[in-house]
Amino acid sequence: QVQLVESGGGLVQPGGSLRLSCAASGFPFAIVDMSWYRRAPGKEREFVANISFSGRTTNYGDSVKGRFTVARNNAKKMVYLQMNSLEPEDTAVYYCGWADFWGQGTQVTVSS
Repeated sequence: QVQLVESGGGLVQPGGSLRLSCAASGFPFAIVDMSWYRRAPGKEREFVANISFSGRTTNYGDSVKGRFTVARNNAKKMVYLQMNSLEPEDTAVYYCGWADFWGQGTQVTVSS
């Protein structure tokens, strides 16, 4: 079955960096676009980034443009989210997904 497992979250100070990973299995990973979303407490789910199946096309939410970078490795069935210049407003649970399938999420907390 479809499995998506996020990792790499944690506590980081403002201005710091984290790299999230998402391990995928159970579907044809190399031919599907993948997305990252986040949900902060009390807020609606927010689009963070997506990447085309080839990796050649990426899109970002306005709040993360220029700070976050999405990448993928089709051979390893992995998607990554490099997050730089983190701000307290980036605190959220981050999810990777495809179609209606989503992982359990990984918590990112930005705080001094």
